[in-house]
Amino acid sequence: MSSLRQAQGPGGTETAVTRTGGVRALWAGNPQSVVQRGLVAARSSSWAVVLSGFFEPVFYLASMGIGLGSLIGDVQTSSGIEVPYAAFIAPALLAVSAMNGAIYDSTWNVFFKLNYGKLYEGMLATSLGPLDVALGEILYALLRGLLYATGFMIIMQILGLNLAWTAILALPAVLLIAFGFASLGMAVTSYMKTFQQMDWINFVLLPMFLFSATLYPITIYPEWVQHIIMAFPLWHGVELVRGLTTGILTPEMWWHVLYYVVMIAIGLVFTTKRLRALFLD
Repeated sequence: MSSLRQAQGPGGTETAVTRTGGVRALWAGNPQSVVQRGLVAARSSSWAVVLSGFFEPVFYLASMGIGLGSLIGDVQTSSGIEVPYAAFIAPALLAVSAMNGAIYDSTWNVFFKLNYGKLYEGMLATSLGPLDVALGEILYALLRGLLYATGFMIIMQILGLNLAWTAILALPAVLLIAFGFASLGMAVTSYMKTFQQMDWINFVLLPMFLFSATLYPITIYPEWVQHIIMAFPLWHGVELVRGLTTGILTPEMWWHVLYYVVMIAIGLVFTTKRLRALFLD
């Protein structure tokens, strides 16, 4: 299958941009141009909005981890090791921080560009393919998740909440988490048409944050509830990061990694197909 679009050439003339079937119809190998466009646009955006996503988990850590933690004492992890309560919830909030940063850019920003700004229609009128646009937007969301996670990781180190040297591996782990949420978030957003439908994203994120063993051990629930929670993507991220920051490494951590690899693949496939169906077919 091939597609033909008009692009602006030198001197204001229109030139045809033709895509043939196969990989060339989806991929031009230039997702960095989408990332660069996002960074340029971010210069004029409100940094207060960006910083709000970083401070939210910090406030949770100060109030719950340090304040309430002084009353709770030690908490047992899923591996049976007791750690201070602040060290228990800090890695969970680190995963949440990465999730929030990635989700914001891959949902609300993508929704506006897709349905109101009509930016993707313009991008796909150039040599860029749907996979370039999808991967570029996801990588841009990934930068935001990394920014939040790095700042929060520094706070954890200052407070002495990184209990092992393996905590440094938590940064690539949160990149994986952010990538998974960004890719799936963009895929879901590509099917939404109204702002009211976007409210479902918060409807899903809030209970996932509260029940994914972020603030208390999963073992307090009945076994059948635990199996439901284990299906949440955030739970896998929390367990992965918590194992790295506490130094409790288990073979099960590879299952958490595999979960996000599958999540990324699904998100990229659905987003690419959706963008192609909307603008090229």
